[in-house]
Amino acid sequence: MRKTLKSGIFSLGLLLCLNCAFHISAHAEDDGRDLNLTTLTGDWNGQRQTWLDRGISLDFTHRSDIVRNQDGGIATGTKWLSYTDSRIRLELNKLMGWDGWTAYAQFHSELGGKPNIQKVGSFIGVDNIEVNTNTAQFSALWLEKNILDDRLAVLLGMYAIDTEFYVTDSSGVFLQPAMGMNISVAQTGKNGPPIYPMASFATRVRYKSVDKNTYLQVAVLDGVPGDPENPRGTHVKFAKGDGVLLIAEAGHFGEKPGGDDKALNKTAIGIWRYSSHFDEISSPDENGKPLQRKNFGWYILTERTLLPKAGHPGQGLQGFLRFGTAQKDINQSDWSVNLGLNYVGFFDGRAEDQLALGMTYAHASEKYRKLNHADNFEAVAEATYKMQVRPWLVVQPAVQCVFNPNMDASLKKAWVVSVRTEIAF
Repeated sequence: MRKTLKSGIFSLGLLLCLNCAFHISAHAEDDGRDLNLTTLTGDWNGQRQTWLDRGISLDFTHRSDIVRNQDGGIATGTKWLSYTDSRIRLELNKLMGWDGWTAYAQFHSELGGKPNIQKVGSFIGVDNIEVNTNTAQFSALWLEKNILDDRLAVLLGMYAIDTEFYVTDSSGVFLQPAMGMNISVAQTGKNGPPIYPMASFATRVRYKSVDKNTYLQVAVLDGVPGDPENPRGTHVKFAKGDGVLLIAEAGHFGEKPGGDDKALNKTAIGIWRYSSHFDEISSPDENGKPLQRKNFGWYILTERTLLPKAGHPGQGLQGFLRFGTAQKDINQSDWSVNLGLNYVGFFDGRAEDQLALGMTYAHASEKYRKLNHADNFEAVAEATYKMQVRPWLVVQPAVQCVFNPNMDASLKKAWVVSVRTEIAF
């Protein structure tokens, strides 16, 4: 075990040392609009900038992960996996004179192995681009109308809730998927909830206060994203019994710490509920059939820049805390918490690098624990360093420790070492 721990720490430390030694300066914010700097393929002889000026934004991203389960879990071993997406945003006011209208589409595909499914066995997960089935599909395809000085926005189309609900910017650096959508929600649904990699047909309404610091957003979505019988491709299927998923969130952006406009200060609370019924984990009725209940929960989150870095906008130490619940008679976990720290620009001259430490804890529901003779919880601790090597290139090593994988008493604690490479084309 000591050897495994040292191996993981050594791998992360080596990459950190190499980063410091080479000291490749991260690109400045002023370069952010220069496509020749921020993308590998550049501005296409000015064509992309011309389209951007006309309201057409094109973006392409590729991520490749190498994930090794060093010890514990299901089995040791290494897997490679990848994610590629293309995104187009149309500002229809510029294109067609439709004031306040925006169209957006995102199409993605996955390749490679399944490090968690095949090697680790975590309930929470260890890699946020791992999917059950490799395929290509739309994760967004919608129209949005903004009115009242952009204070009221109505969206209609294919939509995933993890793009706007339960979001904390400071947790987005981590590789474990529960730092995106918390596992209390991510575990739900007859075909999973409408989060990556799938979207549901939806309507979302968002209203902001006059100062735009307080908001209320509500979404109603098809309760079963995609087609459970066909996991490949994009499907919009309104089957009998699907029901809907209702989610609502109210939040407030407080005063920016240190007077830094890029600093974080957000607090939000949300609720979610499915209209359809789900089988209880146990407790059959008098005919031996499972009892059914509605699935619902609530969550609260906060994030803040704790120590702003004077004279360096957006840099400094950030912290976050998120807590969510789920119906205890239906779900494997009845509550879960994420917490962590993220330092942006820890090293001088590395303004966009992020050094982060975080943990997700999922508590086992009583019925699941008794039925499966399970452990009381699963937890995943993660340390990661995201290096902006070039404006278009990110390299990110990470070390994770999975305690009680899948709450299965027969599985040992797992040590996972990963390296992600991300390229903007």
